[in-house]
Amino acid sequence: MALTLANKITVVRILLIPVFIILVLYFDKSVIAGEPNSLMRRVATIVFFSIFLLDALDGYAARKRKEITRLGTLLDPLADKAMLLSALVLLSLPSSAFSPSLPAWFVVLVISRDVLLVGGALIIQSIVGTVLVRPRLSGKVTTFFQSMVIIWVFLGLHHKIVYALIGIAAALTFVSAVQYILDGIRQLEKANNHVGN
Repeated sequence: MALTLANKITVVRILLIPVFIILVLYFDKSVIAGEPNSLMRRVATIVFFSIFLLDALDGYAARKRKEITRLGTLLDPLADKAMLLSALVLLSLPSSAFSPSLPAWFVVLVISRDVLLVGGALIIQSIVGTVLVRPRLSGKVTTFFQSMVIIWVFLGLHHKIVYALIGIAAALTFVSAVQYILDGIRQLEKANNHVGN
């Protein structure tokens, strides 16, 4: 099966994630060594921006060319999560040279939400046989604000705004988790009602 243009863009995004991780780790290492390599920081920021922008591009390409595929619906959220979680973890490490360092509770909240959603989807799949994932506006806005937190830290902008963005992203993460959990419960109840009839 030939990859669509959108799927090719998504694969490029996935391949850029290890590059981004290596750049961040080497920048941290250069700061610890007392010889900060600002080029590493700038390139890591550019790579993150590129992954972020390519996310919008692959979605646009899929819709414009009417090439929404099952592979794309699996790869796209995988790329999103791999990008966000790797950045969040790296920016929360005690060794992180980026300031401010992200609070551990925020990273744990984001990871817990994703683990909960994946676990819930697997449970529904095993019970019902199929999972209906309805993209929600709150999920898209949550991803946007989580990305803004990361971008703000990479650019080294005002700390107070970073903390405000963290608060907004945390609240949205919680709200979107509740909405997806309720969606899952409704799917289980609907399946149960069908079995009962």
